[in-house]
Amino acid sequence: MIETWDLGKTFYPPSWPVRLLLRRLDRPIRALQGITLQIERAEVFGLLGPNGAGKSTLLKLLATLLIPSEGRARVLGQDLVRQAGGVRRAVGLAAGDERGFYWRLSGRENLEFFAGLQGLSPRLARYRVDAALDLMDLRPEAKQIVALYSTGMRQRLGIARALLGDPVILLLDEPTRSLDPVAATRILDLIKRTARDEGKTILLATHQLGEAAAVCDRVAVLAGGTARGVFAPGVLGEQGLTERYRTLVGVVDDPHSPTAGVS
Repeated sequence: MIETWDLGKTFYPPSWPVRLLLRRLDRPIRALQGITLQIERAEVFGLLGPNGAGKSTLLKLLATLLIPSEGRARVLGQDLVRQAGGVRRAVGLAAGDERGFYWRLSGRENLEFFAGLQGLSPRLARYRVDAALDLMDLRPEAKQIVALYSTGMRQRLGIARALLGDPVILLLDEPTRSLDPVAATRILDLIKRTARDEGKTILLATHQLGEAAAVCDRVAVLAGGTARGVFAPGVLGEQGLTERYRTLVGVVDDPHSPTAGVS
């Protein structure tokens, strides 16, 4: 389904006049290196690691928003670079800090607009929008303007938008970010239901260990741009996964760490 071999990404600074104006990135940053993974069909696969571990960069590479600096990857047998168009049709990306909606439009109107941008016919767009709204439990709020949506509702609307093209693979970048526990649990339940009922392969980037243990079939622990190991939470249990994570990442007592409050 998804295969990567020594995949890596380095961000290089712009030419000096631009760098001087922007005052940023004055040296190369190696965000990812040596990522070798194999993700199976209909699997919920977690990318677990602290902020800055490279999780979002990996998702953007697989969504073809970034071009790898090294290594290679295949999605549904299609090369990530040479067959990028086919890869884009196979994946849908939803970010946890989604800000790209038109707040004066309703949830339905937003989804219909983005369906049109994807080239869907009006009839197919209505069908896909209805299906996405139902799957994300947003049908009752579909006519409400997005400005009145809660954070959790906007997160679900972001996932609904990622589903419009009926992707085989769903890439979710911290979908429970900034959510209260009740809203976060609802999102996680929807993720599990989407994988189970729709047969989607889901990559879930998170820095919450309990979240990864609750919904993922397997998780890759990322730190410093490298994959430190791949584990099955169902085999290790949350306590075992916590211990492996602490060992691999070198976690100290940090209130902002993925294992904060986990003994």
